[in-house]
Amino acid sequence: MATILIVDDDAALREGLAETLSDLGHRAVEAPSGLVALDLASRERVDAVLLDLRMPGMDGLEVLRRLRADPAKAPPVAILTAYASAANTIEAMRLGAFDHLTKPIARADLDFLMSRMLRARAYSDATPASRASPPDDDLVGSSEAMRAVQKTIGLVADSDATVLITGETGTGKELVARAIHRHGRRGSGPFIAVNCAAIPRDLLESELFGHVRGAFTGALAERSGAFRDADKGTLFLDEVGDMDLTMQAKILRALQERNVAPVGGRPIRVDVRVLAATHRDLAAAVQEGKFREDLFYRLNVVPIHLAPLRERPSDIVPLAEYFLNQATDPPKRLSTEAATSLSAHTWPGNVRELKNAIERVAILCRSDTIAATDFDFLSIAARAHGSTAAPDWAEGDLASAVGRLEEFMITRALREAGGNRTEAARRLGIHRQLLYAKAQKYGIDVGEASADRTGDVVKPDEARRAPPENIK
Repeated sequence: MATILIVDDDAALREGLAETLSDLGHRAVEAPSGLVALDLASRERVDAVLLDLRMPGMDGLEVLRRLRADPAKAPPVAILTAYASAANTIEAMRLGAFDHLTKPIARADLDFLMSRMLRARAYSDATPASRASPPDDDLVGSSEAMRAVQKTIGLVADSDATVLITGETGTGKELVARAIHRHGRRGSGPFIAVNCAAIPRDLLESELFGHVRGAFTGALAERSGAFRDADKGTLFLDEVGDMDLTMQAKILRALQERNVAPVGGRPIRVDVRVLAATHRDLAAAVQEGKFREDLFYRLNVVPIHLAPLRERPSDIVPLAEYFLNQATDPPKRLSTEAATSLSAHTWPGNVRELKNAIERVAILCRSDTIAATDFDFLSIAARAHGSTAAPDWAEGDLASAVGRLEEFMITRALREAGGNRTEAARRLGIHRQLLYAKAQKYGIDVGEASADRTGDVVKPDEARRAPPENIK
């Protein structure tokens, strides 16, 4: 029987979690505050911790820091919060959290989490707790795709492993690279970005590796180059897929040897972490002979893929509001019709296109509230690119449009999952409890619930919104 420490200032949620854990065969120990949790953890063996993020007094991140002070003895800690953000997700993962989940958590998900936590060993290296990381508000997004990126950033930040960031143009690859640098142990060092596609081939070698005076015609002074400029910091190679094969060979040697040879000079040792990004399919380029296979594997140690904005529609309005707050003082607000208009657009230029659209509207709109007509230029641009008009579900007000979209996606997910409710919820990126609630709301037949299924862990005010069969 495993001992699970539940740390939350909400007594009802603690009791619900404790009851579910007991049903799952575990012993639950409750702590209403961080100080009580640390005292309990120091006096008895704890196998895993479920930790709330926002608590009076000592918050969850500080509790996590202290619990993880000795990683050889620390139990795995999962953060459970109703207030997930890019900053607290990244910081929690960087500090050694096992996972970072949003409340409420379904019974099946809790059981799966416990099985993973109890199998896991504590991390071997401690993460420094003395240096607070700056907020990472530019990585806005709470979709499952963005939260996966945020978690990965937290896990790789303190490593020197090479990271390959892929995604369409405009998805924010450089933002991810800067976040990795900023949150890692090299954060106080330089961050040097080089766009490999923007520099002519005959100048790229000098740009990256430098040159000595007189190395070629016009070399009137010595140049250090990006690798040496990034010493003790991070070098970001953007659009690495656009380099020719000769330069690829030189980059590979620099990564393997950690030496760079300036044009006309001798090799110099460098201490630099390399992050790379591309919008191209490098695996396909390898098959076509356009990219070196050995360099691909050397760069693709830790892959991070950024999904296009059209595949994470729940991030569109939060991103728009974030850019709007940045662009206006005092901030303007979006009308519900404007939010619907933004959600209906396909955003071929991804986040960069959205940011540019918001900045344009913020300058041209003189009202405090931005209307849907202020974004008419998006439909004109879409027609110019051959895009179709907004889908039928986007008609009307925001609440109705969202309802039609949810009903369509739930019905499709259930059909594609062959009626399997758990699989349908997984495809939608939501808990099964929420699937039941929304299916009931829209009158979608999900069949009879499994006889062995017990209720999800919910707060009392959330229980009123759940279907009857999901409430204990």
